[in-house]
Amino acid sequence: MSEHARDCRGPRLPLRTGVLHGARVAVVIPARDEAQWIAETVGSVPAFVDHVIVVDDGSRDGTAGIARAALPAGDARLDVLVHPEPLGVGAAIVAGYRRARALGAAVVAVMAGDGQMDPRDLPRVVAPIASGEADYVKGDRLRHPDVWRVMPLQRLAATAALAALTRRAARLDALSDSQCGYTAISARALDALDLDGLWPRYGYPNDLLAALAARRLRVREVSVRPVYRGEASGLRATHVLTILFLIARAAMRRRLSGSGNTQCRPGQDGTRELNGST
Repeated sequence: MSEHARDCRGPRLPLRTGVLHGARVAVVIPARDEAQWIAETVGSVPAFVDHVIVVDDGSRDGTAGIARAALPAGDARLDVLVHPEPLGVGAAIVAGYRRARALGAAVVAVMAGDGQMDPRDLPRVVAPIASGEADYVKGDRLRHPDVWRVMPLQRLAATAALAALTRRAARLDALSDSQCGYTAISARALDALDLDGLWPRYGYPNDLLAALAARRLRVREVSVRPVYRGEASGLRATHVLTILFLIARAAMRRRLSGSGNTQCRPGQDGTRELNGST
């Protein structure tokens, strides 16, 4: 593990009084071949989380078994789902969403299995959902002061460009970081979405944002720490083409439906909220 990554991973965080308003919180961790990082990721989930749902998406490296042993004996929060074959990160997240709803979660967050989402940011990500102020919260790495030091320049440029295109297609006028997977969603939003219709693979965040905007659900962004461990970027040419297709599809659907812009207004604690206009 790199020095930066070690600095970003802390002990399990206690619940801060009043942050979650008594809401039941689940964290979904999609993972494919993450044997190196999954134990650390599961073990870092803060103690206020009621359910930790790992979805092993067709791993061949023993990810599921390592995940099952990641929490202390007697910790009943952990639930490990296994896809025998890879279905895609979007499909893995949706499977976790469904399990979380079955368990009665009111707030469902997503933290990737590679440990690149700092658990210290989780209270800020879930709080607007738990308090009823938003239906969906996205982490925003591009507005964090460390982004220029941590995120590779090529990936930063690609992320900003894809955000600009998604922003225009979905008419989310203040969207900053469309590709960040550090998110939280409300039970209300999950019940309003067609989960079966969401894109199952790479590009899922862009498709989900378009679906949320089409239903005028309240979307908010909060600044989160960018975490990288020196690995090569996972954003490949085929991924970019897929995302561009999904963005174009979202724009076409919005045009056909006649949906208007969504406007931005400040949220609490420096967050930014997108609300549907009439």
